[in-house]
Amino acid sequence: MFHLAQSLYESWNRKEEYSILILGLDNAGKTTFLEQLKSEYIPNYKKLPPNRILPTVGQNVGTIPFTSKTQLKFWDVGGQNELRQFWSEYYQTAHAIIFVIDSCDKERLVECANVMTTIVNDEAVEGLPILMLANKQDIVDDMVNKLELQDIKEIFNPIAESLNARDSRVLPISAITGDGVKEAIEWLEIRIIRNKTNRPPVLH
Repeated sequence: MFHLAQSLYESWNRKEEYSILILGLDNAGKTTFLEQLKSEYIPNYKKLPPNRILPTVGQNVGTIPFTSKTQLKFWDVGGQNELRQFWSEYYQTAHAIIFVIDSCDKERLVECANVMTTIVNDEAVEGLPILMLANKQDIVDDMVNKLELQDIKEIFNPIAESLNARDSRVLPISAITGDGVKEAIEWLEIRIIRNKTNRPPVLH
């Protein structure tokens, strides 16, 4: 009886863990976004100031408690051209993908679209929710040719249409100020739970 009770207790207290990839070109703000996530969801977390955040070579990992039963594990993977070939190694164990776009880098938007197309065409990504985040929406500078959300959607919506029944969306955020970050994660968490039959969580 004791072992049965212990088993039931452990089962009741197990957490569902979902892995989320944070991808995008270098300098898109992926690590800053992860730091903002940690500060939003982890009590007393002291995030790194922007001037101390260096380009990711390899990966950064952060786990946040989303609910009493759910935790989200984020994998911030380096976005330099020579590192993108390793992204596919993470697809099989991922539950969702966040693709971060630099709204102030108009010259690389086509490159972003090409990289995004490569991602969604990979069979291992089939069925995964994909969230595209238009970062750096807080920047107001006449010298910066910032893209509006609608401009970015015009580029990425045709890619999203190729996802068929998969959940995808383009949302505006600022990884610096935190604007839009919680809303983005709440949107994603709903889709991950909805997709748990296709990609079951890891239980802890």
